[in-house]
Amino acid sequence: MEIESSIVFQLAVWIIPILSAITIHEASHGILAYMLGDDTAYKMKRVTLNPLKHIDIFGTIILPVILLFTTSFVFGYAKPVPIDISKFRNPRRDLFWVALAGPMANILMAIIWALLFFSLPVMPDTFSGWWQKMLLIGLQLNIILAVFNMLPILPLDGGRIAVCLMPRSFSAKFIRTERYGFLVLIGTLIVIPIIADKFGLSFNPLIAILTPIMEWVIMLLGSVLGLG
Repeated sequence: MEIESSIVFQLAVWIIPILSAITIHEASHGILAYMLGDDTAYKMKRVTLNPLKHIDIFGTIILPVILLFTTSFVFGYAKPVPIDISKFRNPRRDLFWVALAGPMANILMAIIWALLFFSLPVMPDTFSGWWQKMLLIGLQLNIILAVFNMLPILPLDGGRIAVCLMPRSFSAKFIRTERYGFLVLIGTLIVIPIIADKFGLSFNPLIAILTPIMEWVIMLLGSVLGLG
């Protein structure tokens, strides 16, 4: 078995990008919420970069591993940071920025991963293959998480942003869809691709939506940072 196809190698190149992406994403929500007056996450010790405080057994460990070895799309999530909008000075405005903080943190991390490509020429040959693979995964994963979380589906950040931008009469109705959001996501991530495969089709709605956007953002970052 070639080393790059081994389970150990795959886990080694995925674990740091996944843990850092979801930890910083969730911590960013908590940090900005604290700055805007909500100390709920702070009191629960969730305003931290310690990944152990954010890990969800299924979403952070089991789901990514299942997807890694069964599909071409890897996704994970952490325990959502608790937010109490009643503590905000301006609930709709402040919730908007708190929700946006997670995806923006992922974009910033994508830029950092991209900049680390400049380190490749000085890496030893025995280390460069693993390092390059991890950099690419870190870049792609953070872009995927940023774009994915901006989808206007509750409980995703994009859904919360949509609630803040909608007229109150519409947002009240839209909030009721949150109870079905997780089922929609699991169905889209796992069920639809499995059903399509049974009919001899290779179809994943999220890949169809996210891949062109991810490729465009990577091309844009490469152009801006001179990595092309």
